[in-house]
Amino acid sequence: MPMAIAPQPAALPVTVIFGGSFNPPHVGHAMVAAWLRWTQGVSAVWFVPAFEHAFGKELAPWDRRLRATRALAAMLNDGGDWAGVSDIEVDLPRPSYTIRTLDTLRSRNPDRRLRLVVGSDVWEQFGMWRDHERVIAEYSPIVVGRAGYPEIPGVPSFPDVSSSVIRERLARGESVSGLVPGSVLRQWIG
Repeated sequence: MPMAIAPQPAALPVTVIFGGSFNPPHVGHAMVAAWLRWTQGVSAVWFVPAFEHAFGKELAPWDRRLRATRALAAMLNDGGDWAGVSDIEVDLPRPSYTIRTLDTLRSRNPDRRLRLVVGSDVWEQFGMWRDHERVIAEYSPIVVGRAGYPEIPGVPSFPDVSSSVIRERLARGESVSGLVPGSVLRQWIG
């Protein structure tokens, strides 16, 4: 039975939880994280790579995705410390559900107010998520637009950069330099 946890007070600093496959992380992820930091009054953005996909999507090895996501956060920080990476999902029961990840992060970080960021492409499927009503009530999702999906009023639509297209291009030996920052790509390939 899921444990009900009271919402965190609004006065706490806001940390946005940016979950995803990061298969690999790319400039679209970086743009969303920077936009959150610059325009939404958040103190931090934490990338949380999924250890495994709840709907069975095939993923590159965990350590490879984690390493590349850490490189993305380091690039965004550029001497600061607002972008972080949590490897929490490696220790959670399978399958990995967002609500479980959020609840565990909140219990370990009572000094922060956590919010979830969700792309408009994923938002269309949000009703299929475990305890999605509670995610909405307790973690106030920020829905960001993605090109090719319905627009979100007052929110930019970010470019439709696809990790699967990036993987396909890499498999064909094609350049992805405009899609994946160099430091991230080195971690992904290396």
